[in-house]
This record gives sequence, structure tokens and C-alpha cells, in this order.
Amino acid sequence: LTATAGVIGLIFGTLSALALLSKSRILKWPAFVYTFIFRGTPLLVQLYLIYYGLGQILPGTWVRHSFLWPYMRDGLWYAVFALSLNQGAYNAEVIRGAIKSIPRGQIEAALSIGMSRFKILRRVTLPLAFRHCMPVLTSDLIILLKSTSLASTITIMEVMGTARALQRSSLSIFEPLIAAGILYFTVVFILTRIMNWVER
Repeated sequence: LTATAGVIGLIFGTLSALALLSKSRILKWPAFVYTFIFRGTPLLVQLYLIYYGLGQILPGTWVRHSFLWPYMRDGLWYAVFALSLNQGAYNAEVIRGAIKSIPRGQIEAALSIGMSRFKILRRVTLPLAFRHCMPVLTSDLIILLKSTSLASTITIMEVMGTARALQRSSLSIFEPLIAAGILYFTVVFILTRIMNWVER
């Protein structure tokens, strides 16, 4: 769940950051509204609205006969969608700030040797921006990992959902929660070490 939402959120965030920096209002305003809403509302509310709300908005007959049905009948994809949108909104502001911090001279140097705008974006701007904001992106990814526990509220059997199921079946209150906490801590520790290695 974390890996999928993290990758999709990074894509959403990068595209939204570029849209926010664009001079086109057609691109800038939708990106601004998206980031403003998803950064300004709780993730739990977003999960509920997407899980319970999409079924009310989209016509049921059309959904059942569309390619979306295999995904929309599984709560996992609602969780992935909500977490990706939330993560993307936060990533957008981080990446936007990193792009703006790149010295103008480096962009001008790339232009002076005949590089196109797209090539500059691909070879200069984005690599430098990701290098600058990697620590913040790592922190956001760790927050995302811990936020996946909220997916249990929409029937997803992730770590917390499994812990609650064990509580009911074994009548033990603390042991499943302690095990879940240890598992989260272990994964966060490993993820932090990996991201520290990537930063080097």
C-alpha cells in the first residue's frame, strides 16, 4: 500500500508542482485547488469521501459494466487512490519549493549550450530538485507509511486491521497492538536506512 501510493503520489506531486510553476492559468489553478484541498483536509475525511462518496456520484449500472468495476469493488484501490492524492498534494509543494531553489544560472547555462526546455527539465531541473528535497520526501514517505493504518477504517486488512482481527479472535488487547507497533518501527527503520543510502 505504501509503495504503490508513494510512487503514484510522487508522479502526482511532480506533475502538480510543474503545473503550479506554469504560467498557464489552465494548469496552475486546478493544481492549486487540488493541493489546497488535500493539504487542508484530514486524510481520514478524504478516505471516507472517496470510499463512500464515489459510489454515490458514479451511476451504479455504468460502473458495473465498465473496466473500473474490478477495482471499485475492492476497498484496497480506494485506499490507494486516497493516499496517492494526499501524498501527491504534499509532494507537490515540496518539489515546487525545490525547483524554485535551483540557481537560475544553472538553467541559463543549459540554455546557452542549446538544450531544449524539456531536456533541461529532464536532465537538470528535476534531478537537482529531487536531490535537494530528498530528506523531506523521505519524511513524507514515512508519514504515509504510518497513515496506512487509517485504511483499516474502510475494511482494508493492513497491519492495524490485522491487529484488530487478532484482538477479536484471541481476546488479547495489548499484544496485537504491540506487535503492530514493532512492525511499523522496523519497517520505518529499514526505510530510513534505505533512503539515507539513496541520498548519498
